[in-house]
Amino acid sequence: MAACISSAPSSFLLTSDFCRARVEKPTSLSSFSSFPQMKISIDSIRIPSSVMPREGGIIQAAWTRRSRGEAAKRPNRKSWKQRTDMFMRPFLLNVFFSKRYIHAKVVHRGTSKVISVASTNAKDLRNTLPSLIDHNACRIVGRLIAERSMEADVFAMSYEPKKNERIEGKLGIVLDTIKENGIIFVN
Repeated sequence: MAACISSAPSSFLLTSDFCRARVEKPTSLSSFSSFPQMKISIDSIRIPSSVMPREGGIIQAAWTRRSRGEAAKRPNRKSWKQRTDMFMRPFLLNVFFSKRYIHAKVVHRGTSKVISVASTNAKDLRNTLPSLIDHNACRIVGRLIAERSMEADVFAMSYEPKKNERIEGKLGIVLDTIKENGIIFVN
């Protein structure tokens, strides 16, 4: 009889009985009779060290649910508010004050696209305003943001103050001017 060629590892040897069992037709119609009879010894099976249980004899499956202790150890998971906030309040106002100018923009959170921008550093405002950082400049930047946002069909936006930031002074003037020009602030 011809030798049987297999792609099985060298520790698992196929005998000529196995080759004959594949050629012969089964005598019964049961599902097990169509499978060949194989003789496997325990010595021929090798278990990789990565599958062996660690200390305590417990193998932790990859699909197990994290316990509260594990969730506390890994606080990377965002809260419900953090995950849904960009959909509830999609337009965010960003105001930046430097020593030389005032810059404000409205950004869509989901796509990070800039909806409207106003800055005292722009050519048209830089040459016309007497001061680029005073209260009058804050009112003009607020009015421009409101007008340009309404042109882009944005009538509501939100502003998130930074940590320990008070809404007063120049920032308060910008926000009040935007509200006076018809934009609704959503909390």
